[in-house]
Amino acid sequence: MKTQAKLLLSLFCLAASAALADEPRAPGNPYLQNTPYQYGYGAAASFKPWTMSPSKTKEEKTRMMKMMMPFMAQGMHMNIRDVMNYMTTKYKAKPGLSFDDVVESMKLRANQLNFKLVGTSPMWKDIRAVLEDTTTPRMEVFSFCDIAAGREVMSLAPEAIAFLPCRIAVMEDADKNIWVLTLDWDIAWLDSVNGSMDISPQLAKMAKDIRDKMDNIMQAAANGDL
Repeated sequence: MKTQAKLLLSLFCLAASAALADEPRAPGNPYLQNTPYQYGYGAAASFKPWTMSPSKTKEEKTRMMKMMMPFMAQGMHMNIRDVMNYMTTKYKAKPGLSFDDVVESMKLRANQLNFKLVGTSPMWKDIRAVLEDTTTPRMEVFSFCDIAAGREVMSLAPEAIAFLPCRIAVMEDADKNIWVLTLDWDIAWLDSVNGSMDISPQLAKMAKDIRDKMDNIMQAAANGDL
């Protein structure tokens, strides 16, 4: 699976280069003007912290996605369920644990690791109240914050605020199993990308620390640890 994921990333990078090949080039080595445009590589260090990147138009984003999707749909035979599965980390709670048991263990472990709980979203209650759908299983999303790491990420790429704070979801499935899920924060795959996309060693260490703590919290929740 890891090999497939790295292959997917490599194909994505090739697609990105092709999709952006006709965009204006940043000033650089005149002998490299005929090489595929490597968007962003080596550029982050030249930006002032907290500086937003130029906005992409809807057409540019659409062009990028059209280049990416065939690789996933045809090259790896992926559908939307496969894509979502690749993008998440999830653990199935031990049998016998209630939804509230899982949530309580999650909160306790997060507190031990100095991950601040900054918000909750009881989605299932809204779905039942607004849509009158009583068949929807219980699901809640919990938001956690690591202030120091968040500052470092956003100083390099302010747009990252759209992905923050870190979220962990707890939900029942069709068979009443309880799952703990989050966006996969593992950035080990960046080792296969030229220059690791300008992520500094310090930032990479922080990202790994966040991922490890999130994983610790999720496993504690799934195991019902107190």
